Amino acid sequence: MTSFCTLASGSSGNAALLSRGDTHLLIDMGISCRRLCQALAQYGLTPGQLSAVLITHEHTDHISGLATYIKKYHTPILCTPGTARQLHYRLAGIGLLLRPLAMGEPVLWDGLTITPFPTSHDCRESAAYRVDTPDGAIGYLTDTGIVVEETRQGLLGADLLVLESNHDVDMLLSGPYPYALKRRVLGSEGHLSNADAAAFAADSARAGTHSIVLAHLSEENNTPQLALDTVGHMLERADYTGDLSVAPRNEPGKIHVLEGAPCRR
Repeated sequence: MTSFCTLASGSSGNAALLSRGDTHLLIDMGISCRRLCQALAQYGLTPGQLSAVLITHEHTDHISGLATYIKKYHTPILCTPGTARQLHYRLAGIGLLLRPLAMGEPVLWDGLTITPFPTSHDCRESAAYRVDTPDGAIGYLTDTGIVVEETRQGLLGADLLVLESNHDVDMLLSGPYPYALKRRVLGSEGHLSNADAAAFAADSARAGTHSIVLAHLSEENNTPQLALDTVGHMLERADYTGDLSVAPRNEPGKIHVLEGAPCRR
């Protein structure tokens, strides 16, 4: 049995936990080490039990807990070579923990097959990930202005899809952000809108995805209900009958369980 849940999801911090047996993979560590310990304790775990930490990119809301964490624990840090270089520059002592993963190349790690795929974001070699387990596949895609074709093909039909649904375009345009920040968010290296998320979610549902978690919602430019309505409407048109939910910003979300579902690619 494989389980997955988000621990935090939003511009103030991101982290998620994937578990299968004694293998526990943390995806991003954008919350404090203290918050991480508290969240893991809810599942009877300690940070020392993590098999690896998988990092999508080097922005603060995805790595803010690492500086303290690596002083106490020596968990391998998996990421792309470009992200590894950025982490090495920023965090003293992390070099020996880094395990670079080549983009598009599957790597077997404690019974999980992890494949990084490129995202389009304003940082060095950011990545989405597909994690194949004996129980099914999980796709994790946030922090991207567009879904590039290689990533689209790699994640389509994952049994569980964690998908950025960052903003509503009208809310963003009429909201308080300065023009330069609005342009960044809307750009090809920014973040996915609800409408963009809906289009990819529908394609993935047609390819076999049966559970979708909307993630990294903007607190200023989106609401959970608006994201659910926009994506849900498109999924209805795709005859989707699976689960659709929103990852909470500041607390653990729903636990999703894969039990022997076939991997779909």
